[in-house]
Amino acid sequence: MDRIDDSLLAPGGARRAGKPRYTVALARSEAERREAQALRWRVFAEELGARLPSRTPGVDHDIFDPYCEHLIVREETGGEVIGTYRMLAPEAARRIGCLYSESEFDLTRLQLLRGRMLEIGRSCIHPEHRSGAVILLLWNGLARFMAERGCTYLAGCASMSMADGGVAAARVARTLSATHLAPLEYRVFPRCPLPLEGLDDGLKAELPPLLKGYLRCGAWVCGEPAWDSEFNTADFFVFLSLAHVESRYARHYLGAAA
Repeated sequence: MDRIDDSLLAPGGARRAGKPRYTVALARSEAERREAQALRWRVFAEELGARLPSRTPGVDHDIFDPYCEHLIVREETGGEVIGTYRMLAPEAARRIGCLYSESEFDLTRLQLLRGRMLEIGRSCIHPEHRSGAVILLLWNGLARFMAERGCTYLAGCASMSMADGGVAAARVARTLSATHLAPLEYRVFPRCPLPLEGLDDGLKAELPPLLKGYLRCGAWVCGEPAWDSEFNTADFFVFLSLAHVESRYARHYLGAAA
């Protein structure tokens, strides 16, 4: 759910004449996982300037990768991996002992939901393939994975660039606190919060496309954003219960899981 900057999305198609252009599947080998990690490096480090704590140049990996499943979208003509999501299932989270999001947020109030909650992150799309069709495939893949694993909740961080010092993120935080804030029992608390009062200029907020997509489906933002210093982003913790997904979006985004 995190790491797609709003500048990374653009209209586009996903089909050639009579044949799908893209396919989505789980990475089944170390080689396929490395392809996903190399795409992450290209987008986060080379394109967005993130300071990734990777010991292997050209490959984004951390301690969570061995515990995660990696969803990949492959372009059929050249065979290149052009989109990915990283997914941490409940049983894998128990093995590693925490969620990735806990480095940024106190998630105590969600403790009882962890057994059915899928955490997603490290999402990105190749710059030449940023289309709604690719995002749709990724979300269809997420839905199928959740159905297979019996997960009823989806959670993770949705990121905004801090290139403007956090002004746009503060606008979004103000707007979402009035329209899409989770009930108290689902609230989380940033370990390194943004100084929202000093940043918000009171102007109209423009929501990043990925975050807007989650909210349209019925997701909540669970509190104030955290500052991620490695990626220089403002991260909003987003929580989605499948029971709250609006029917029209369930048919559109999650239809492949039905």
